[in-house]
Amino acid sequence: MREDTKAMSTYGVQAETQKNLEGVMVIGEAVRGIQPDGAEFLIEITAGAPTAAHSLRDNHLKFTQVEQALAPLGVKPADLQTVSLNVFNLYSQPMQALPAFPQIGQPAFALQPEVQFGSYQARRVVRVTTRDPARAGEIVDAAARAGATVAGAFSFKVTDEAAARRAALEAAGKDARAKAETLAAAAGKQLGDPVAISEDLIACNGAYTALRSAVPFAFGAGAPQVIGDLEYYARVSARFRFQ
Repeated sequence: MREDTKAMSTYGVQAETQKNLEGVMVIGEAVRGIQPDGAEFLIEITAGAPTAAHSLRDNHLKFTQVEQALAPLGVKPADLQTVSLNVFNLYSQPMQALPAFPQIGQPAFALQPEVQFGSYQARRVVRVTTRDPARAGEIVDAAARAGATVAGAFSFKVTDEAAARRAALEAAGKDARAKAETLAAAAGKQLGDPVAISEDLIACNGAYTALRSAVPFAFGAGAPQVIGDLEYYARVSARFRFQ
């Protein structure tokens, strides 16, 4: 009798598990393009001098020159943030002087003491932020003319990035629900509650549109053909029960 009860319990668990597996699994996709309202990049300012104090002073002078050069382009002092400032001690290899002329009472090949030359270099890395992305190229050129070197690529951004990500995820979730309802209706079923949902979101500068135009069948439908400079691509995997 106990064996029959155990068998019925096992069968009930298997039946419930099989029922939970009945459903449909879909992938929803969405792309939201947003025009960036800001850009940032890194520049490096270097200055060399015989002493550490002199190199730091020259570096600060160059930084002030860069600041003044960028001011007419709308870059305020608060938009220039020093990320790091380091001073390096640079020394040349020890040098030995040539033999001197012999003096009275000295050996014929007396040598001068070793002479060592050195210098210091101050390096400053600055993050430049602009609220006008269209003028980013002009700002870089002006910084280079003032003596700075660009140390990284441009990074375009939006002020309210959280809202952009949320909009892309919501659109991808709706796309997944619509696909699931279509498949359920085609199978003569009614869609039930979601069982599992996972998401993935990628922010890029036009890469999704470029890939989609090159390989149109590699991605799902629903993405606009013309979008902004910043793209938020959301992908949602969802599994729904059948009622």
